[in-house]
Amino acid sequence: MKKTQEQIHKNMQNVRNKDSVIEIKLRSLLWKKGYRYRKNVKSIYGHPDIAFIGKKIAIFCDSEFWHGYDWENRKNDFKTHREFWIPKIERNMARDREVNAKLQSEGWIVLRFWGQEINQDTEGCIAKIEEFLINE
Repeated sequence: MKKTQEQIHKNMQNVRNKDSVIEIKLRSLLWKKGYRYRKNVKSIYGHPDIAFIGKKIAIFCDSEFWHGYDWENRKNDFKTHREFWIPKIERNMARDREVNAKLQSEGWIVLRFWGQEINQDTEGCIAKIEEFLINE
C-alpha cells in the first residue's frame, strides 16, 4: 500500500531524536544494574544519548535507517526521492564519524550500538559498556 505525502509527513514528524525505544531499553537496564549516567548531554559534542561524564564514556544508540546500517546495500532500496534521502543519510554517517573523531581526540571513549543490536542482545551491549566502566 502506497502512502500519501501527508501520511509520510506525519510518520516523519513522529520520529524521535531522543528517548527512542532503543535508548530507553538500554538506559533502563543500565539503571537497573545500578549505573548512573546523564542522558542527551548538550554540553558534550554530539549530544550522546548516554554519558558517563566522570569516566568520559559517550554512548550513542543508532537506528539503522537514519545512520546508514549496511549502507552500500540499503541505499539501493530508495526508489523515490533518492536525491534527498541518499545525501541526507550519508551526511548523518559523516557526522557520526566527525563526532567520534572529535570526542576521541578529547579523550572520550565512544560506543555506538545499532538498534537491532540493542533489541536482540541488550545484555551483550551492557557487557561492552561495563568493560569500560570497570576498567576506566
